[in-house]
Amino acid sequence: MPGYDPEKDKVIKKWHCEETGLLVSINQYGEGEAKLQIGPRILKKKDGTERAPAKAGRLTMEDVLWLYDIIDEIKEDLQELATPME
Repeated sequence: MPGYDPEKDKVIKKWHCEETGLLVSINQYGEGEAKLQIGPRILKKKDGTERAPAKAGRLTMEDVLWLYDIIDEIKEDLQELATPME
């Protein structure tokens, strides 16, 4: 069985919440189904540079409201990428 190939792992689209650092993206591995990934968080240091990515963990109300604002766009993008059901 072949292993994971990073060349086949694609980020199709991503959104980043500046306030909370939460990253949401649509990813696809090879010819597989496009899927939504929530996380990681990419926070900024006091000097403005980015810290190392951290797990998304539990979502705050601010995260939920931001996700609510972009969910229709995410849904439309995923529907365009979805293979028709038979």
